[in-house]
Amino acid sequence: MNRSVASKRSSWPRWARRGLMENIATAIIAIGFLMLFQPFALSLYTYSFITMLTGTVMFIVVSKFPE
Repeated sequence: MNRSVASKRSSWPRWARRGLMENIATAIIAIGFLMLFQPFALSLYTYSFITMLTGTVMFIVVSKFPE
């Protein structure tokens, strides 16, 4: 059973593959972290946990996507 490289390619769209989506999830986590440690706006501090949680869940889901 020797498959060619072309048959192993994913049929997923290029934007929905793991590399790009993991980078976006990491950026969302970083934004939540910055929101947590800024001293200016209480509303940003309030939503920082939700933002980091969303990024973390997105990262877990995206890690199951094909390369």
